[in-house]
Amino acid sequence: MSRIIEIDPVTRIEGHAKITLHLDDNEEVQDARLHITQFRGFEKFVEGRPFHEMPSLMARICGICPVSHLVASAKACDALMAVRVPETGVLLRKFMNLAQIVQSHALSFFHLSSPDLLLGLDSDPAKRNILGLAAVNPAVARDGIALRRFGQKAIELLGGRRVHPAWIVPGGVSSPLTAENRDALRASLPEAFAIAERTLEWFVPLMPRFVEEIRTLGQFPSHYMAMLDENGRWEHYAGKLAVVNPQGKIVREIESARYQDVIGEAVEDWSYLKFPYYKHLGYPDGLYRVGPLARLNAAKGFGTPKADHAFAEYRKMENGPVTSSFHQHYGRLVEILGALEEMQAILDDPRILDTRVRAEAGANASEGVGMSEAPRGTLIHHYKIDDRGLITWANLIIATGHNNLAMNKGILQAAKIYVKAGKLQEGMLNRVEAVIRSYDPCLSCSTHAAGAMPLHIQLVAPGGAVLDELRRGA
Repeated sequence: MSRIIEIDPVTRIEGHAKITLHLDDNEEVQDARLHITQFRGFEKFVEGRPFHEMPSLMARICGICPVSHLVASAKACDALMAVRVPETGVLLRKFMNLAQIVQSHALSFFHLSSPDLLLGLDSDPAKRNILGLAAVNPAVARDGIALRRFGQKAIELLGGRRVHPAWIVPGGVSSPLTAENRDALRASLPEAFAIAERTLEWFVPLMPRFVEEIRTLGQFPSHYMAMLDENGRWEHYAGKLAVVNPQGKIVREIESARYQDVIGEAVEDWSYLKFPYYKHLGYPDGLYRVGPLARLNAAKGFGTPKADHAFAEYRKMENGPVTSSFHQHYGRLVEILGALEEMQAILDDPRILDTRVRAEAGANASEGVGMSEAPRGTLIHHYKIDDRGLITWANLIIATGHNNLAMNKGILQAAKIYVKAGKLQEGMLNRVEAVIRSYDPCLSCSTHAAGAMPLHIQLVAPGGAVLDELRRGA
């Protein structure tokens, strides 16, 4: 008879998930599903709140990337107010978002994924973690801690706290940067650059050890979406949303307010995570990817010397788009370098200490969309308000949601290759998990309401017998 293998929980990710592998009568994998098992209804419980509260509320979605939600939410509120944010306010918002990208990428690469990379995918799972890494390679572990600390400290110096800062507000930021904090940030950049550069130096020569994993862990052509600046370069704050086809050609470029022209949203009864898709291809064929892989496939470059050199080396791996999800790790390191160079340029900008950092206004529009690039990919906040400025409707599309179809396809690909019933080994299942880790999913961010969500509750006796159960929406 057919049966199911469960990987529960998926380890070394943010949030709670499980994977089910569905075997046929011949014990061959026929299907694989990523189940997001937690539910958080931010889209519903913000209804009725004053719109100017939204950035601070939205930052509470996640303790890992609160700045990303601050930025996208504040930009949606800027649109509701119909204001132009002062130039220095924009620069300071950009700086904090870049600090967020650095600290989040450092967490993903060093703490969550490097144990696989340096200890091996088949290593002892009890030691395959940051503590095990520190025992074997303390220098790499220290670098990871130091780089993440740099990003968190930068957020703290601007926003007053490392987690859930309320400093980015509708119209700009709440306070200017002081000369003392600018100088402190400048002083901390050289160490961050040194870590980023030496990490690339040891990681790139390591990749030949993972030829098989590169070929099999989420390796497939797809569409990609990412924000680009007016010159087609890497962007994280402003610009248009580009849709790139599997051949690497930009096929659509739209303003953030028109995201629904290209993105549809579907739901399935076995996950609390929505399934966005590219409307032109329909559901579920409209699979696309966002994040480091997508951004580096869409962009012409960074416009900064260190990152452009690293980007050119990265793109040498393929004649066209880089398609293996395994290369998200490499992409994060390139992006860290680019983020640090942009942070340096912002600190050197003579406008950075200007005290005009916020535009004040009430509600002047009934609808607003804010878009930015979070560490994991494109982030969209869309709000509607009534005449009193109260939220009547909210829609959030989180980077992890954009990647939902791709993650499910990736785990099926890996499971078909590695998972052999009757010969199960932990390393086989870890490779399936590694597909998910390559996307660095943030599940607390991404599970929101879309109508009546499915629910299955079981009352189980100590001996395992199901005494009662309740289903909704199945």
